[in-house]
Amino acid sequence: MKEYMDSQPQKKFNILLIGDHCIDVYQYGTIDRLSPEAPVPVFVPTHRETRDGMAGNVYNNLEALGCDVEYLFGETSTKTRLIDQRSGQQIARIDNDVLSEPITFETAIPTYDAVVISDYAKGVVDLDLIQHVLQTVKCPVFIDTKLTDLAPMEGAWVKINELEYSKIKTECTGLIVTRGAQGANIMHQSIHCPAPAVEVTDVTGAGDTFLAALAYQYLATQDIKSAVEFATLAASITVQHLGVYAPLLEEIK
Repeated sequence: MKEYMDSQPQKKFNILLIGDHCIDVYQYGTIDRLSPEAPVPVFVPTHRETRDGMAGNVYNNLEALGCDVEYLFGETSTKTRLIDQRSGQQIARIDNDVLSEPITFETAIPTYDAVVISDYAKGVVDLDLIQHVLQTVKCPVFIDTKLTDLAPMEGAWVKINELEYSKIKTECTGLIVTRGAQGANIMHQSIHCPAPAVEVTDVTGAGDTFLAALAYQYLATQDIKSAVEFATLAASITVQHLGVYAPLLEEIK
């Protein structure tokens, strides 16, 4: 695999990314006692880190792979994770979700090597937007969506996870289902791509890494099996880190 990947030309792809944006806040702190008011731990903040989440994480992953990315997004949501700095365990998560109006295009979509859509159901992406993209662009389209009716997305490569797959109403022929440690399946080609065995620290953002790596490798090879294998390997690197992480091309090789 490494020799095959090293032989590929390193082209800089031009990608349009559309999706829901989020700021991930990691608030670290210590817990030394229980509250006298209730049987709950007292969390004492020490320091915090902030990172881009949702489609913002897809953006960072695409950039880490050397892509030029134009990023269209709406309002910004915030997810704050309280983390015990001694154990690294997440204690709680505080979500401040902000809904956006769907993005619409008043003029023709410019030419890109690919369009990537990261739908976290916060309003930026709807079926009208997806169909407009599919009907007007001539490049490959990659979609990660919470929508359950996938038949109208025919012509795109649609990536969902195993839980989302259990809820869908209709399928499309470009459906890819990720299964965590079990790898991923290209459903209508009956192809299974196993995942390498790794020690999992945090699965946050693994789907974003998979989506970005899938688009990149497909553009590099025009081969969906190679793209899914590459994306599965990239996601296996991300889950070894706490919080969202964007592996570089050299790490994946």
